[in-house]
Amino acid sequence: MLRKVFYISDGTAITAEVFGHAVLSQFPLEFDALTIPFVETIAKAEAVKAQINDCFITTGERPLVFHSIVKPEIRDVIYSSEGLDYDFLNTFVAPLEKQLGVAAAPALHRTHGKTNEGYEARIDAINYAMENDDGQTMKHMDKADLILLGVSRCGKTPSSLYLSMQFGIKAANYPFTEDDMDNLKLPDALKRNKAKLFGLTIDPERLHEIRQSRMSNSRYSSLRQCRIEVKEVEMMYKRERIPFVNTTNHSVEEIATKIIEATGLERHMF
Repeated sequence: MLRKVFYISDGTAITAEVFGHAVLSQFPLEFDALTIPFVETIAKAEAVKAQINDCFITTGERPLVFHSIVKPEIRDVIYSSEGLDYDFLNTFVAPLEKQLGVAAAPALHRTHGKTNEGYEARIDAINYAMENDDGQTMKHMDKADLILLGVSRCGKTPSSLYLSMQFGIKAANYPFTEDDMDNLKLPDALKRNKAKLFGLTIDPERLHEIRQSRMSNSRYSSLRQCRIEVKEVEMMYKRERIPFVNTTNHSVEEIATKIIEATGLERHMF
């Protein structure tokens, strides 16, 4: 039986999930995780406590409980459960109060709230990424912060959306297709914005696997075609001096971070 893990918050629980997952990923084990957001009342906290205690009774092991709860009265209910508590906020708040000489002023939903200009910027970036996905239009490339290039299925769309959602970066993306391979060159709209271009590439064998799951036994998914497209696109990157990264062994988060590091784009946290 897998060890039970609870991610709990009086907000979205995103912070608890991210921190908890980062910590647990250091261990070569699998876990059975449950995320419980918006635990904002004593009644909800008591219900969560009952779940934690039931889990302890059923498994005989104290579940791991990662939480980021602002209200002390809610936090105390969770503390009183049979779980092993890992409180991210309080772990850092008290020492920081001492260093900064300022008392913390906790407020619900402040971490992921929408009370600042950054929220609107992020929504604009997400809309931009969706409207300018996969070369649907070339009309708004001048407004992009970043334009990702690459063959089909190399990770352009998820990377564009992640950059927009997490960092408010207006990321367009443009695909190079089989029809482009005989005379591969940059369209005029991309030439005008060459400083914004960043390439993605991928190992042909991995690209073949991905395309097979989408369109098996087709010319599009054949290993030969994948090799041709990757080779031609990488040659163009080098010819045009476009920086690029290989996405084969990287998650979307890692790809996005590598892009930001290479381009010097400013990352905003919301």
